[in-house]
Amino acid sequence: MAVDVTIIGAGLGGLMLARVLHVHGIPATVYEAESSPAARSQGGMLDIHDYNGQLALKTAGLMDEFGGLVLEGRQAMRLLAPDGTVLFDKADDGTGGRPEVQRGELRQMLLDSLPPGTVRWGHKARLVRSLGEGRHEVEFADGGTVVTSLLVGADGAWSRVRPLLSAATPEYTGKSVVETYLFHADTRHPASARAVGGGSMIVHTPDRDLFAHREKDDTLHAYAGLTEPEEWFAAIDFTDAAAATTRIAREFDGWAPELTALITDSDTAPVLRRLYALPAEHRWDRVPGVTLIGDAAHLSAPNGEGANLAMLDGAELGEALAAHPDDPEAALHAYEQAMFPRSAEAATMEGGGADDPVPHDLIAAYSQHEESRQDARRS
Repeated sequence: MAVDVTIIGAGLGGLMLARVLHVHGIPATVYEAESSPAARSQGGMLDIHDYNGQLALKTAGLMDEFGGLVLEGRQAMRLLAPDGTVLFDKADDGTGGRPEVQRGELRQMLLDSLPPGTVRWGHKARLVRSLGEGRHEVEFADGGTVVTSLLVGADGAWSRVRPLLSAATPEYTGKSVVETYLFHADTRHPASARAVGGGSMIVHTPDRDLFAHREKDDTLHAYAGLTEPEEWFAAIDFTDAAAATTRIAREFDGWAPELTALITDSDTAPVLRRLYALPAEHRWDRVPGVTLIGDAAHLSAPNGEGANLAMLDGAELGEALAAHPDDPEAALHAYEQAMFPRSAEAATMEGGGADDPVPHDLIAAYSQHEESRQDARRS
């Protein structure tokens, strides 16, 4: 292949693309805004699905390495009512097809699979412009530039590359989550640890949710979801951790104490994560020399698919480029025509995959529980 692929963003999608290209002997350079792999926390647990994320890992030749990262037992899932009643409890029997790994470890595995120097750290894209004839120039925050004939935006929700292709920008979904951590949970927070169980726990109501999962080293990672406008959250001072914790916990008054403790007993300051999404049918007309993968292409509300889709995007784009070594435009066209319908379908998923009935079972179980409680009150 005559062109050197330029990738903006060293997330899972960008690194997967670089890895698959490397497998096929195609050079690529990844430019990343962060100063190093350890510049910030890489988030929590990811369930890697057998119908997308694992397919990408197989394409990349990394399934053995991936297997070494899997945390056994973490596919267990349970649904609780706000009063702590267990409504649904599914053990991890090893057949779930969605093994759990730490996102940071998965990213490091991909980094380790690339030749030294593939990733250029500390290169924050500031501006991207078209030079015509499929060539583009990327200007970085430090004033440096790079010109490329094949540019891939793997730079997430607020992509600097996306405007070359689309005028779409992410819009607020109407919901945000507040992130907390409880460390050494079995000994320091035993009631909450028992409530969460060995894998993931969900408490779902129409406008308030709690989601938690058990990470490595006896850590509980929790998210309190609240359906409120952005202005509601803006009125809370998250620089005052104690006050913010109290304000968020107030929204869960009356819930079981082992559940509210996931908020009030956090060993870290609460972190607000506003949730944004691109239109579910987001797509663009073919523009020579540039495309998008992952959240840059199809950001959606969290449903368990984002990281998996990003990796599959990267793998399929890499395979397409390898299959059309003398015609990159044919490769980009083939990749996009497969990616558009796939991402649109995924954006409408409630979570867990099209062939996984668990999310619907969970909601049905909760609804039945609430109906029985209402019947009891009426009688």
